[in-house]
Amino acid sequence: MTNADRRQIEESVVSGASWEEFCDHLKRAGQQILRPEAPTDQLNRAEGFRYLSRLTRIALDMHMESGDPSFPNFYSPSDETAKIGADNPDNLYLRTEISSEHDYRIKGTRGSVHYLGFVTLRGGYGQDGQNEQTGDLDHHNIQLNPDGSFEIIVSRDQHANNWLPMQEDTSTLLVRQTFLDRASETAADITIERIGSSGATPAPLNAVEFDRRLRSASAFVEGCARVFCDWSQGYLERPNQLPPADQAVCQAAGGDPNIFYYHGYWQLEDDEALLIELNEIPECETWNFQLNNYWMESLDYRYHRITVNKHTAQADGNGRVRIIIANNDPGVGNWIDTAGHRLGTMCFRWIRADHHPHPSCSIIKIAELEQLT
Repeated sequence: MTNADRRQIEESVVSGASWEEFCDHLKRAGQQILRPEAPTDQLNRAEGFRYLSRLTRIALDMHMESGDPSFPNFYSPSDETAKIGADNPDNLYLRTEISSEHDYRIKGTRGSVHYLGFVTLRGGYGQDGQNEQTGDLDHHNIQLNPDGSFEIIVSRDQHANNWLPMQEDTSTLLVRQTFLDRASETAADITIERIGSSGATPAPLNAVEFDRRLRSASAFVEGCARVFCDWSQGYLERPNQLPPADQAVCQAAGGDPNIFYYHGYWQLEDDEALLIELNEIPECETWNFQLNNYWMESLDYRYHRITVNKHTAQADGNGRVRIIIANNDPGVGNWIDTAGHRLGTMCFRWIRADHHPHPSCSIIKIAELEQLT
């Protein structure tokens, strides 16, 4: 960056032009909610613009507050009220920004959570629309101390034990903790530090760095909204079906390499339910199904039963699992609550399954549900 470029940015921040550009970019992101194929009713429009407000909150935490890879810290990129790309309600997500210019040390205790996985990623929704994996490590391969503690080295150069690889363009580290039953499992407790940073402190914020972080935040909001609105648009062609997703696309967007994904679009009339049947449950670490709104946010699992997994599902005498999506509990099968929605998206995952039998879907009248045996 030339001195002239630096002075121009400084003047833009001082004058407020940088902030105005940020606000204008957020305004442009609203066009993703107004796309011609998107639903136009008041519920989905309100949730769509709330989605942008949530993405803004995530983006500011990601880039403004936690955007210095020299001083990484874990924050939540998806939780009960901030959701991205069919966020898994069974997951606790943590993320931090990193750089291949540094090496890092993760310390923690394993806890009892069912699945603990670490991945490094490159790209970003605000850059190229992707989050491609550059390294992974999960609890199957992590060497633990007798007390359940562990240490992981994150670096480009190979490390003897508990090594999480980076590549030259790695920019992000994501942690997934997957529960079968949140009430009875304990999450891992983890921290991260840049190796060699002991005693160091971040430099005071300057205008150039502030401008960079602000631009990154607004680009993330628009880019993330566009990526997953594109996905929802593609699902409209096959309503009330749950076909295998393009796994390469899922992985490029940051999907877990141990998961086989299904995505679809659902839409029901008041007297209808969607019946999803799993005629076979293969050997697997776990599986789950979840219901989302149109914007690919999981519905509010704090107050509604919108997900079911290997632990919570009830099977019939033949080992078959039936999942029923309906406005009200029909008293049969594994009910998924629409939480006042008449349409949206949905996701099914096999996690570390030895094969992937496809779920089948059919529309059934509410009055006929009691006939299921």
